[in-house]
Amino acid sequence: MTPPPIPTFPDDLVNRTASSRIVLCVMDGVGGLPHPDHGRTELEAARTPNLDALAAASSLGLHDPVAPGVTPGSGPAHLALFGYDPLVWEVGRGALSALGVGFDLRPGDVAIRLNLATLDEERRITDRRAGRPADDVARPAVERLKREVDLGAGVTFHLFHEKEHRVVLVLRPDEGRVLGAALEDTDPQDVGIPPLDPQARDAASEPTAALLASFIRQAEVILAGEPAIRGVLARGIAAYEPFPSMETRFGLRAAAYARYPMYRGVGRLVGMTVPGVPGSDEEAVALLEAQAGAFDFHFIHAKAPDARGEDGDFDGKVAAIEAVDAWIPRLVALEPDVLLVTGDHSTPAGYGAHTWHAVPVLLHSRWARPTATTFGETACRSGDLGRVRGVDLVSLALAHAGRLQKFGA
Repeated sequence: MTPPPIPTFPDDLVNRTASSRIVLCVMDGVGGLPHPDHGRTELEAARTPNLDALAAASSLGLHDPVAPGVTPGSGPAHLALFGYDPLVWEVGRGALSALGVGFDLRPGDVAIRLNLATLDEERRITDRRAGRPADDVARPAVERLKREVDLGAGVTFHLFHEKEHRVVLVLRPDEGRVLGAALEDTDPQDVGIPPLDPQARDAASEPTAALLASFIRQAEVILAGEPAIRGVLARGIAAYEPFPSMETRFGLRAAAYARYPMYRGVGRLVGMTVPGVPGSDEEAVALLEAQAGAFDFHFIHAKAPDARGEDGDFDGKVAAIEAVDAWIPRLVALEPDVLLVTGDHSTPAGYGAHTWHAVPVLLHSRWARPTATTFGETACRSGDLGRVRGVDLVSLALAHAGRLQKFGA
């Protein structure tokens, strides 16, 4: 679906001559639930002296990434953080993954996120992520598929290893041919059962479903002898349509610093520059420091809290949050006009997946109204910001940065 060209703010509300800077630090999946033994969430259990000190001089609150009760995917949740209402600006995970690996998507391309998976002799899924293989294990399997899969005439396919078990497939039809992207995922989100067959939701997508089914069948034959990587599961199937940039909508020259390609992809979708591909969070921080004066809006992403939450590892998620806290002083030292620290969604370790729970927010600026001395769900629940939509955080950041004009007489 092509999003309607409706800006969040009228042109005369955005101050496009302001020189202030905004830094958005996203701790992926940071929101949690109280541990049954001690009643604290992962964020509350973590030793975060730097975030706590920042909280004492900041406005706190909670945000709903999409809407109350709605469990978001990572793509829609990040779009909200960038000021794009995910209920209006729809995009599939496949397109974000393709953009994240640097592929030059074109209108008409169909992008598909794949998981490398382990299947048994009866085609039952035993591991939806093939044991989270290291990149040097997964990459050769992907290269085999690139060499050996044949989808016939009329379409070109491009295949990229993204990270660990994550792969992206792009189907590019020949000129004059149209491929629909209204397909159901083949990942059943469970183990002990076979992958689902590709199912088209409309007639235009039936050829795409047939191409994807062919790719999946061939992949299982080619990978049959592998110890763990024996098939693929398709998710987030999307046709690509470009979005207007953050500079067009908000007057913000933006940059993204993220280890994982999908998050660079959602940044590129909204016009962010990607100054480099960091191999670690340390390298991401260093990239931001090097580019601090070149952009108005800096987005830096930390994946580990979400990964440990999905693993059900409460202590691991606590440690991942503490690791982010250690480099918060480096962001503060850049003296941004606004420093916004939050998550894209909640991933409680006790739940082991994304949930609908509201996400803690810390907004630091000279205009903040502090209400607490710690950063956690309990403190944020009674904070100055209250409970807002994720899409509203950009307008709050713009206001604190002096980038919004007075509305009306």
